[in-house]
Amino acid sequence: MFTQEQIQQIEQSPLAEAISLVANRFPQETVFSTSLGQEDQVLTDVIAKNHLPVRIFTLDTGRLFNETYELLDRTNARYKINIQVYFPDAKDVEEFVNTKGINSFYESVENRKECCYIRKVKPLIRALKGAKIWITGLRSEQSANRHDMKILEWDEAHQLYKFNPLIHWSYNEMLDYIKEHNVPYNPLHDKGFVSIGCAPCTRAIEPGEDPRSGRWWWETSKKECGLHSHSTKSATEENKL
Repeated sequence: MFTQEQIQQIEQSPLAEAISLVANRFPQETVFSTSLGQEDQVLTDVIAKNHLPVRIFTLDTGRLFNETYELLDRTNARYKINIQVYFPDAKDVEEFVNTKGINSFYESVENRKECCYIRKVKPLIRALKGAKIWITGLRSEQSANRHDMKILEWDEAHQLYKFNPLIHWSYNEMLDYIKEHNVPYNPLHDKGFVSIGCAPCTRAIEPGEDPRSGRWWWETSKKECGLHSHSTKSATEENKL
């Protein structure tokens, strides 16, 4: 549990120190989920360079861009780490594809969410097993759904704390960090891809478009895959229960 004073200390600390404060409290039970996006590359840089006790993992849906796979290799080599990769269950994928079709996610929001559940959410549940702290690269600017997220929240669905150390960072702050520290990033970002997910579900955006408009552009949903759409409480609210 975290007190209000501890949360304030975390909020007011520099990035590396904030992560250290949280991770060293649960050194064997703190994990970081990276999608290899720019935000996540910032966090990987900080965690690796400071040798923080955080297990880093990623989800391979089987339909990622080749540039993403290449970045995974470059990141492991650059920081001399081994990002753990979780895959969807083969039987789930086979049943979905054989029943509904390889690209059936274009046909309805329900199909798309089912595909995301099979390829992302279920592997995430396995990856988070035994963890008490889940570090994410979420920023409040990314979408309206993330605007009110706190730096430290209780995730009811996964029964752990979700730690969002970049939640108050601006897009330009993130870019400045990447440039200053020469952090490796996906070259698709230079081609207008702001939020990069599965190749069939991601496109570049035009100037002025919402950052999430490039994800599942053919639908008018809330532009979430289910990884971060579960109900959460602030850490202080959870402590009151």
